[in-house]
Amino acid sequence: MTTNAETSVQAAPNKRKDQNEILTQTGPGTPMGDLFRRYWQPALLTEELPENDCPPVRVKLLSERMIAFRDSEGKMGLMDEFCAHRGVSLWFGRNEEKGLRCPYHGWKYDTTGQCVDVPSETVESGYCKKIKLKSYPLVERGGVLWTYMGPPELQPALPEFEFAMVGPKRRYMSKRFQECNYLQAMEGGIDSSHVSFLHGGALERDPLFKGAKGNQYNLQDFLVKFEVVESDGGLYIGARRNAENGNYYWRITQWVMPCFTAIPPRGDHPIHGHFWVPIDDENCWSWSYDYHPMRDLSDKEMTAMKEGHGIHVKTIPGTYIPVQNKTNDYLMDRASQKAGLTYSGIEGIGIQDASLQESMGAICDRSKENLVSTDNGIIMARHRLRKAIKAMEAGQPLPGLTAEHQRVRSASIVLPPDVAFKDAAKDALIAKEGVPLTTV
Repeated sequence: MTTNAETSVQAAPNKRKDQNEILTQTGPGTPMGDLFRRYWQPALLTEELPENDCPPVRVKLLSERMIAFRDSEGKMGLMDEFCAHRGVSLWFGRNEEKGLRCPYHGWKYDTTGQCVDVPSETVESGYCKKIKLKSYPLVERGGVLWTYMGPPELQPALPEFEFAMVGPKRRYMSKRFQECNYLQAMEGGIDSSHVSFLHGGALERDPLFKGAKGNQYNLQDFLVKFEVVESDGGLYIGARRNAENGNYYWRITQWVMPCFTAIPPRGDHPIHGHFWVPIDDENCWSWSYDYHPMRDLSDKEMTAMKEGHGIHVKTIPGTYIPVQNKTNDYLMDRASQKAGLTYSGIEGIGIQDASLQESMGAICDRSKENLVSTDNGIIMARHRLRKAIKAMEAGQPLPGLTAEHQRVRSASIVLPPDVAFKDAAKDALIAKEGVPLTTV
């Protein structure tokens, strides 16, 4: 006979399993997939479609296989990868004369997915007008090509995250392929408690982190306390450590629905963060940005970012696959780990995160988790995502869609113990042109 207590214990893992499936599945027709499709998502770097009539690029987002191209007039399109005739991949297509032509039988498409020529059929038949591939808008902003994959009538205004609005000399963006579900990657991005451990050896060596006063607070206080507060667009995640004279050092991460994070700055280093965009349920794109709202990035900073320092990762030339990856055990160095040079034996802050996130498997089994107080940000983010799905299904406004929700900053600040961070740092968490970062 099963007691009530036994039943409740057995039910909890099953409930968590169901919630895990809802949050991790983002293909067409899934609740989370529908939610992601209500937001503009980074699809490509501008450099991937550098000029008119350049080669088309394969794009896979939210389990949809697509092709992106820039036509003879500079118009950009993102559409179904496969020709409507016999299913040939249009990656093989000829980009010419304001359209992409399938090399198999010559069917040609414009940037909206509309078929404009079927050579085997007469113009008078009007046959090609009946053929149209599914397509999505593709718009450049901040060095990124963004796409919106949801209902056209619900398309929001273009994103206004601060990194995308500053001048090109003040920002840097990279992306890398990550072999795990977006959710466990994103949850790593909003977990400040691991920094003192996993990245401890890198804080004072990495050129984009070293020298900041805040580093010593990270390395001296491992008993981090979390306070998580809902914001209009997502969450304020406050991580509190001890500072001098009884004060607290706060690192306040911004998480904006559904997958944007802004990591608290260190000293006068550029501010940085991520987007975690699903490719399919078992892989994601990790987008990493750096920017400074008050100055151009220095040559040293730009070089460091391109070499894979800070949150960026060095990739195999011609790809966005990290040089350090599963196939080579991330170039782990046990001697370095034993000597304490790197806590995990893996060099590089960005790939340190990726290695452990990928080690959980393609989709982490959250029914086996044992969460603690430092996981409050993760718990609240999952709650906000589920809550947003219900709001979407009820036709209610969604968080993170408006400019006010996106014009945000993270902050690092020292505050007296009797002051609430959400009140004392209120102005610091809003992106305002000409206003310096709040940073330690």
